[in-house]
Amino acid sequence: MSTQYQMTRVIHTGDTHLGYRQYHRSERKRDFLDAFRQVVDDAVADDVDAVVHAGDLFHDRRPTLDDIMGTLSVLRTLDDADIPFLAIVGNHEAKREGQWLDLFESLGLATRLGSDPVEIGDTAFYGLDFVPRAQREEFELDCEPTDCEHTALVTHGLFEPFDFGEWDPRDIFETADIEFDALLLGDNHHPETAEVDGTWVTYCGSTERASAAERDERGYNVISFDGEVDVRRRGLDTREFVFVDLELGESEGVERVRQRVGEYDLEDAVVVVSIDGEGDPVTPAAVEEYALDHGALVARVTDRREAAEETDREVSFADPDDAVRERVRELGLSNAARSLDETVRASKVVDSKVAETVQSQVADLVDEGDPDEFASTDLLPEEAADGDDSPDGETEHEATGTGAPEDPTDAADPTDTEAEAEPNSQPVPAADGDSDEESDTDAETTTDDDQSDSDGGAPAEPTDSAEDRSSEATESADEGDPADQQDPDDQATMGEYL
Repeated sequence: MSTQYQMTRVIHTGDTHLGYRQYHRSERKRDFLDAFRQVVDDAVADDVDAVVHAGDLFHDRRPTLDDIMGTLSVLRTLDDADIPFLAIVGNHEAKREGQWLDLFESLGLATRLGSDPVEIGDTAFYGLDFVPRAQREEFELDCEPTDCEHTALVTHGLFEPFDFGEWDPRDIFETADIEFDALLLGDNHHPETAEVDGTWVTYCGSTERASAAERDERGYNVISFDGEVDVRRRGLDTREFVFVDLELGESEGVERVRQRVGEYDLEDAVVVVSIDGEGDPVTPAAVEEYALDHGALVARVTDRREAAEETDREVSFADPDDAVRERVRELGLSNAARSLDETVRASKVVDSKVAETVQSQVADLVDEGDPDEFASTDLLPEEAADGDDSPDGETEHEATGTGAPEDPTDAADPTDTEAEAEPNSQPVPAADGDSDEESDTDAETTTDDDQSDSDGGAPAEPTDSAEDRSSEATESADEGDPADQQDPDDQATMGEYL
């Protein structure tokens, strides 16, 4: 007699990066919210059992009031349809104290996953907030048991067996008393699926293009637990990106570039042009102006020949801050030094508070007494690879390291950087007829916005108390582009809501 299972079908999404004002355009900020809204609308239309979010709900640990209100509106749509929203904290949004996810949970709009199982149908879901590398060596996962037929762990980070994975999932599995059927991941914007020792390990990818490197269709996973685990990919309708890659021949120049750009429908599109080959010098502004005159929302041009001639480092001239960030990564600074650099150079701390914030950070670092924070670090292999751009400054997934604690003024925590790269393609258990592949999230050189995704926040230790979990949650996040920072007076704080 065959065993009868109660099928559980969920949407696995993540890396929504709400509030990201990519290219410094408010339209792009709205695009990220619209993409998240599409995911939720699909969930309601398909009557799934839950929406599972694998971290980086927000692009920043200090979202604006507008970002929070937009998120509340979307989550209320799920609540009205009686569809649970299960989530964990990623590195971008992680705070030292209470997490934004705790706010949504207090309003009955979300469930923060942890060590206690959240049972949906015959599947138990557990959560693990982003864990920085410094805390992984002694890490143990302590989960409460369940009688459910299936189990899934939701977490955020760069995992093997994918390229540039820095954590073997078996290291987690071996410390847990539970055998997981699936590991649902966020952090890598490129969707991938692989089987590791009988457990399906899958990235859902990002819901919007946080970098011009993310060329393929954006989307999410639909996962069914019904005796077996079935992973299917679905695409989202997002803003058009027009990619124009051309190699100029001898004597060809700006007119040839304009001609190629003019072959595309540019209306409301983000246009990314990459020039290589020989030919005459091309002024990016001349091409960008042409694209904007023909309806483009944003245009970015990179002449790789110019970068190759002037430096052996590939730099996007659309944003000089890129060069600074790249050079800082190459200096081998300690985590502490990189944190302080981020505060002084690129954080949201207002000028009048920088000295006070740095002093507070140094005092906290000394009090914590962790010698590893002051040790010089070598350039990470993934940082050395490609050196390509990501959304703000476009060194894609220039991610974060352990940063200093938040200042009482609720200034954004500074972080160090660590790069993330594109995983190898792996077979997906099943196809959904929609997109099952997405592009490299990690090697891109053409735009001026920065997407960090990695070692930036400490995890909340799974406990029964949201307050306890929050006290562990960490100091990580993205390197925000200075030009992209909002007015500190416009930043929402947890105290306004809790």
